Amino acid sequence: MGMLRTLVRTKDVDTVIHQNDEAESSGEGLAKSLSSRDLMGFGIGIVIGTGIFTLTGVEAKNQAGPAIVISFLIAGIVAMMAALCYAEVASAVPTAGSSYTYAYTTIGEIFAWIIAWDLILEFSLGAAVVARGWSGYLQSSLGLHGSFWDSIMGEGSTVNLGAVFIVVVLGIVAAVGIKESKWITNALVVIKVAICLFVIVAGLFFLKMSNLTPFFPESKPAHGTGEALKQPLWQWVSGIEPSSYGIAGVLVASAVVFFAYSGFEAVANLGEETKNPGKDMPRGLIGTLVICTFLYLAVCFVITGMVKYTNLDEGAPISEAFKPHIGIAGFLIGLAAVCGLSSVILVDIVAMGRIGFALSRDGLLPEGVGKAHPKFQTPFYLTLGVTAVVAVIAATVKLATLAEMVSIGTLFAFVVVAIAVAVLRRTKPKMERPFRTPQVPLLPIITAVLCFALMASLAVETWTRFLVWLVIGLVVYFAYGRKHSTLARGSRGRKPGLVGSQVSGED
Repeated sequence: MGMLRTLVRTKDVDTVIHQNDEAESSGEGLAKSLSSRDLMGFGIGIVIGTGIFTLTGVEAKNQAGPAIVISFLIAGIVAMMAALCYAEVASAVPTAGSSYTYAYTTIGEIFAWIIAWDLILEFSLGAAVVARGWSGYLQSSLGLHGSFWDSIMGEGSTVNLGAVFIVVVLGIVAAVGIKESKWITNALVVIKVAICLFVIVAGLFFLKMSNLTPFFPESKPAHGTGEALKQPLWQWVSGIEPSSYGIAGVLVASAVVFFAYSGFEAVANLGEETKNPGKDMPRGLIGTLVICTFLYLAVCFVITGMVKYTNLDEGAPISEAFKPHIGIAGFLIGLAAVCGLSSVILVDIVAMGRIGFALSRDGLLPEGVGKAHPKFQTPFYLTLGVTAVVAVIAATVKLATLAEMVSIGTLFAFVVVAIAVAVLRRTKPKMERPFRTPQVPLLPIITAVLCFALMASLAVETWTRFLVWLVIGLVVYFAYGRKHSTLARGSRGRKPGLVGSQVSGED
């Protein structure tokens, strides 16, 4: 029982809210310089990227047909429900670490660590995958020599120098300051949103209704059905034959394209750097999802209307769809892709730095690792370390098969946040909540169920890799974090004055 109590010990919400006050007053904390508009810039910066430029073609061609619009709508609705849950806890508990910290205040330390470990996987793989995609788009747009600039789907590159270059440049920007990151992200967002609107408006002139029929292609056995690990978990458990298209194909595509929405929770990691989190956090989170969902649905509709889904290009579906009609469109869309993918990488690195900052402050990682730089007011050295790791992965590892892991990591985090909202309403009913999620606990329960349903639509091999990663994380936690966390040291009497305020439910 003693071991169990240490695993589920929680931080007090009031302690979390005020834990950065002293560091902030001394100039050693994180700088508060973000508005709701800046938060939407970061959110759109990370959400509009790989999903809109590649997944539209891949999943429409192989899984859903023109009904890819429905797949993106389902994923968008689930993401919006999760955003409503995030908005409550992010406005009430504005802190670095987002869902990691929310879990720490509600369901316990070990679950918080698992979430943080999961987010590290999500953001690091996401940044590495996108960096290789960035390299490929730049090569295609500018006609660069391809030996070191291959895209994620290419096999000719031993070391992808293009991916390394963009990761290092954006990693330095993230380390130097949040204001610099904000300016660059906002500029990139303006460019890629403008190009997305161009795609939507111009594409309407080349629509053919015949390309949109049948909207739900007839279901058929999936390619490679003999590979058990390739099929969705729910089909593997139920014994139903894997299939593409039809309702099953739409659901599988929904789970995969959730990757397109992954990362918006990075906005919640910026709570300590937001001027007025009570108002700005809900606006930033919800505004991000509304804008991005509209753009995704409109682009999917236009592209599948321009080109028969069976003929869509999987590598660059948007630019290839426009080439027969508007020659310069390929270059413009390539430019938008480069800008879009750049902002995704930047926000991924910023988010990982904040997660590491929160872990270090709580003692689950060595405290010196994530310390804020006194001049730049960012987790400077941690951000540079994260940049180096992502650069190595992006340079050498083919990550196409791991893209689904970003989706499963995101969905798992959303489940925990939904649970946290319901738990905090019960355990902290009088806590100040600038934004209140509607229909609690019903909406959080539905959100958690839908997220898990999408997780069940991911491949068995994705679940296997995910579980292996979590096991590695548990080894790290039991070897270091459990004994060195601030709560563990407090309960041993190192900081007896803080035990009552930091540990909830313990003597």
